[in-house]
Amino acid sequence: MEAKIKQIIADVMEVPVESVQDSSSPDTIPSWDSLKHMNLILALEQQLEITFSEEQIAEMMSVELIVLTVKELL
Repeated sequence: MEAKIKQIIADVMEVPVESVQDSSSPDTIPSWDSLKHMNLILALEQQLEITFSEEQIAEMMSVELIVLTVKELL
């Protein structure tokens, strides 16, 4: 599951999947802005068939937190 999440992040952020680490965040991925963040949320929801709360969306600001949040919902 983690590999699939990282692939979705890489696709949305337009970076190589190898560069997506647990510590990756808007601070380390230059293309990760507010619009890309919302595109990422939509892509995760559609591809994984889950729905995030507003609180979760606001908190998911690193790959590690995204993975943890997705695992909670699955």
